[in-house]
Amino acid sequence: MARELARLRPGAALLAALGATAMAAVPTADVPAPGAYAAQLCVAVAQAPAQCGAVEFQLGLAGRATLRIQDVTYRLHLRPAQVDVFLFHGNMQIDEFSAAYRWVSGSLEFMDAAKGTHFRLLLGARLPPALPASAPATE
Repeated sequence: MARELARLRPGAALLAALGATAMAAVPTADVPAPGAYAAQLCVAVAQAPAQCGAVEFQLGLAGRATLRIQDVTYRLHLRPAQVDVFLFHGNMQIDEFSAAYRWVSGSLEFMDAAKGTHFRLLLGARLPPALPASAPATE
């Protein structure tokens, strides 16, 4: 993963990888199985170097996914050729956009063209399922 992050440092490389015309229908072979994953989100604005950090990522059924960074949540609806992105701070929606996307070797790539912001989510290992909350002990 370190090699992948080093490759992302130049914003221009990420911009080239995410050109709107380069996005195509998503090959199903690259789409990971539903579940929770260790992940890093790299974000680049215009030609600036990408900034990366750890995130919580959960891929659900029917193309639904959540990406959480502290109290900021991206809710993603992955359709066949586009992703609908809804950005929340706590319970308040602060932004939304739709974009072409692609899965490439375990990473999800998309961009907010209006803001010139490029996103790359690098998936790590799939995390074990969360343990169910224990029922209170009965006497």
